[in-house]
Amino acid sequence: MPKMKAAIFAEPGRIVLEAKPIPDVGPLDALVRVTTTTICGTDIHILRGEYPVRKGLTVGHEPVGIIEKLGSAVVGYEEGQRVIAGAITPSGHSNACLCGQHSQDGAGTRHGFKSMGGWRFGNTIDGCQAEYVLVPDAMANLAPVPDKLTDEQVLMCPDIMSTGFSGAESGGVRIGDTVAVFAQGPIGLCAAAGARLMGATKIIAVDTIAERLSVARRLGVDFVVDYKRDDPVEAIRTITHGRGVDVAIEALGMQSTFESALRVLRPGGTLSSLGVYSTDLRIPLDAFAAGLGDSKIVTTLCPGGKERMRRLMEVIASGRVDLKPLVTHRFTLDQIEEAYDLFAHQRDGVLKVAIAAA
Repeated sequence: MPKMKAAIFAEPGRIVLEAKPIPDVGPLDALVRVTTTTICGTDIHILRGEYPVRKGLTVGHEPVGIIEKLGSAVVGYEEGQRVIAGAITPSGHSNACLCGQHSQDGAGTRHGFKSMGGWRFGNTIDGCQAEYVLVPDAMANLAPVPDKLTDEQVLMCPDIMSTGFSGAESGGVRIGDTVAVFAQGPIGLCAAAGARLMGATKIIAVDTIAERLSVARRLGVDFVVDYKRDDPVEAIRTITHGRGVDVAIEALGMQSTFESALRVLRPGGTLSSLGVYSTDLRIPLDAFAAGLGDSKIVTTLCPGGKERMRRLMEVIASGRVDLKPLVTHRFTLDQIEEAYDLFAHQRDGVLKVAIAAA
């Protein structure tokens, strides 16, 4: 049986490169030869054992590649075509999908809903940090890449760009809004860029890493707050003259940032949560106005599917957003363990790594 290289979850603290069989292609599937992929913060949660997956699973959920083989029932695509697939790969036909909740796809369940059911790559099926990946429900999930766009230009679309933008979308950012984004990692940076696209006219970025705050300014942020120098709640209250922000986006997944995001909301504002949390959250009574402040707390797992990917690539192609500065380091698939070590320990100013798989 032909083999391929794949990064697998071995045990907490170890993701290693091993040989695995190249997947067989079912009628609705597509086998994609991965040309470029990357590592996500969620992969680090998996590495540390904070999010459980089965041993031997190929990790990763952000593929750019070329169609190697199509299932017998797949139409509308060609072998040799450049494509991406989202981190979320909905079936397209479940009750959840048909009411627009692709990330909560419950295909195969009696009622059609499953929490996080659309997240399959590197979670419930083998993922993308490999030479090949099997894309399920290919006609719902494969998006052709325009010839004028490079792999690195579209590398953020499957997850980071989609997730960050969805934080602004779920938060209901409107023209003229003031928005605070807590944490300027790749998702927070994309959330700030998404808020700007949606019409926010005052965007405040909170972080402490100078390089990240610099990239935030390049993406259109108006104010930066270094939380090691200034209390972010007080600083944001000062910037907004005591009013607070219309939307606060939490992009880290910690109690401290969640609570700060809640405290800077104006009455009736929205906290849009994108973080992956590893412990229970507490909601302080005063910040929640005893439940009477008309505040909203919304959570989002990034949308997927081919139409979402097409729209994000249109944004890149139009020049409205340039996310190339997010790729700070480059590795080959053979160097994946080295890439994980760098990314997990956040050394050398790393934001995102590009992994050349082919």
